[in-house]
Amino acid sequence: RIAIARTLLLDPRILILDDSTSSVDTETEYLIQGTLQELMRGRTTFVIAQRLRTVKMADEIVVLQEGRVVERGRHDALLARDGVYRQIYDLELRDQEEALAAPPAPDAHRTVEGVAGS
Repeated sequence: RIAIARTLLLDPRILILDDSTSSVDTETEYLIQGTLQELMRGRTTFVIAQRLRTVKMADEIVVLQEGRVVERGRHDALLARDGVYRQIYDLELRDQEEALAAPPAPDAHRTVEGVAGS
């Protein structure tokens, strides 16, 4: 992560990020993703990643399988194709994204005081 910080001090027009979140836990990945989104703005960025969350917002995603390009496109288009990208998405992100998009459970608004008084 220090290498990323050093590189950004140079203010390059092109960034190449090679699996920048592969060795971190999910919470740290979220923090890094937020920062990277800001840093990539206005720059040409190539991201090599195994985690879809890292590339989800890309203008173009290239999916490789056994060294060959098997799909390319934007996140939504690749999901609609129901191919390799969709399979990876279903394994990695679908449950998490559905949970985040779902309305809170009826008891989710209860306060600690309300729970203690029950």
